[in-house]
Amino acid sequence: MSTAIRLADYTTLRLGGPCTDVVVADTQQSLVSAVISADAERTPLLILAGGSNVVIGDDGWPGRAVVVRSRGIKIRGAEVEVAAGESWPDFVAAMVAAGRRGVEALSGIPGSVGATPIQNVGAYGQEVSGCISAVRVWDREEARARVLTAAECEFSYRDSLFKRRPGRFVVLSVVFDLPEVGTSAPIRYAELADKLSLPTGAVAPVGVVAAAVLDLRRAKGMVLDPQDHDTWSAGSFFTNPLVSQAQADDLPAAAPRYPAGAGMVKVSAAWLIDQAGFGKGFARGIDAPVALSTKHTLALTNRGRASTEDLLELARTIRAGVSALFDIDLQPEPVLVNCRL
Repeated sequence: MSTAIRLADYTTLRLGGPCTDVVVADTQQSLVSAVISADAERTPLLILAGGSNVVIGDDGWPGRAVVVRSRGIKIRGAEVEVAAGESWPDFVAAMVAAGRRGVEALSGIPGSVGATPIQNVGAYGQEVSGCISAVRVWDREEARARVLTAAECEFSYRDSLFKRRPGRFVVLSVVFDLPEVGTSAPIRYAELADKLSLPTGAVAPVGVVAAAVLDLRRAKGMVLDPQDHDTWSAGSFFTNPLVSQAQADDLPAAAPRYPAGAGMVKVSAAWLIDQAGFGKGFARGIDAPVALSTKHTLALTNRGRASTEDLLELARTIRAGVSALFDIDLQPEPVLVNCRL
């Protein structure tokens, strides 16, 4: 009889039920082999790596879970190719130490390199799509390896071809364009610029920018710390909504707004949540197993004895409150596996 493994052990939320077929793939070849054999057997397949952007249901996964642990970094001038299983925060730290520009504002984000193009990870005015030149994938529909250009990845705000075609592509490696220039990309995010005492649009040494970002993230409980339950999360649980100009005009004057192109406006999910009555630390009852982070209203956290259903019920409560007050439907940022809001 196969022994069930807790998928909670592979997620930053520390939530997720059992799986009896868990394969740890430490090379690209073993990753592809595990995928091919699962597909040949018509076994449902779940790909995990850092587990920082996923919510797995209490029933676990009924097929094979492949944990990506491939390693390797190849540098060819400004081009840097990185295996999907490499740690994202460790990779960013290495690039910052080398004076390479392009990922400094993405310091401290938990997870793996291979997951970043799926979500088009972004923070503090920088998105990973801004420095990705190509993504090497295994195409499960065509049963072959492919190289997709940045344009073919169809990146947009927290979105990509990979997210819109879930299950088709398995990321093998990511190719970045990271010139070794020592200074950062122009700083577009006001909070980061203020932290650095610089005007928006200015540049600074990449190490200085990375250190400032890490300070800001730690203050919000967004840098992993096993001793801090505020970091037992999937990061930001809801994306910032994109609304029409008319919807934005209906919001209170104090609501943060950011032009998003094509007549759309991005509004702050954190602000909406707070204004709807869900402040930092909000929980459904005393000594509740889940709560909003005490540092940031976008993070739903496991206080140590939660179930996935506990977390989802809190998310539903927050989502319903924001919808009732502002008529805006918040969308989850993490991938929901064998569960739903």
